[in-house]
Amino acid sequence: MTSNEQLTQEIKAEAKRLGFFACGMARADRVSAAAERHLRQWLDSGMNADMDWMHNYLDKRIDPRLLMDGLQTIVCVAASYAPARTLPEGEPQIAAYALGQDYHDLLKRRLHQLAAFALRRRAGDDAPTPETTGDAPRYRVFVDSGPVLERYWAVQAGLGWIGRNQQLIIPRAGSMFFLGELFLDFELCYDTPMPDRCGSCHRCIDHCPTHALLPNRDFDARRCLSYQTIENRGELSPEAREAMGDCIYGCDRCQQACPWNRFATPNATPELQPKPELLAMTREKWQHLSEEDYRRLFKGSAVKRAKYAGLMRNISNLFRNFTP
Repeated sequence: MTSNEQLTQEIKAEAKRLGFFACGMARADRVSAAAERHLRQWLDSGMNADMDWMHNYLDKRIDPRLLMDGLQTIVCVAASYAPARTLPEGEPQIAAYALGQDYHDLLKRRLHQLAAFALRRRAGDDAPTPETTGDAPRYRVFVDSGPVLERYWAVQAGLGWIGRNQQLIIPRAGSMFFLGELFLDFELCYDTPMPDRCGSCHRCIDHCPTHALLPNRDFDARRCLSYQTIENRGELSPEAREAMGDCIYGCDRCQQACPWNRFATPNATPELQPKPELLAMTREKWQHLSEEDYRRLFKGSAVKRAKYAGLMRNISNLFRNFTP
């Protein structure tokens, strides 16, 4: 085994020890011509709705080497958020990824630990590191926080494939995963993309209540319930109001329909478990949720993305459609 092979295996083992479900390596490069063409066409067609920030730093999305001098390796990781506990059946629901604390800080903390390990092992355990010398770190970490095409790079790193539900699917594990990236300025042993294994299955498309998942494998964010109930700052679309059902934040129906998620193992990460106060919420409590209660209930939660006004808009729509 070469030193590069050994270091690669050690980094993957450390990623598992830190709580990541999967870890793979991709060579940093410009994305493929097909991926670039699809991204540009998708944006030009307006399918990103009013999320105009997706147009920002397009050159860096297409070529991540512009994000860090000397970038050679993109280490991709996945952390499960498949829920061990969900909100009581019959009560208003929240998408599984937001049941616990905000994942950004949790995954970034783990990635910084992984970076420190990788740099230390490459230099030798006794060599000085940026943490001890005060030098600027020779790496960057991203968790849904920069112009990085995370699913594309996860595929290049051999973690899985992008399914018809537009999520990264890991074989015999499903699609309920947070993704993160560690940028390094040295080479490792790179993994190979795996083929698409959705076959002829289109259950996610069939179960999308607003037809945001298109038969040609495209995705119209303007229709998506997750966009409508989280990112959208205006009124819900008529289709969203009609189709949102009990979910007041996000939507998991395409994932719930995916056969691969039958293999999902519930996560045991304490920070990702729902608070007892959240599990105790009832329709009556939701209907009378004050802004103070909202701040306390969702302190450190991804649900704050929708803001109090947006969440109450969703709750009001639920009760407008609710027949006791």
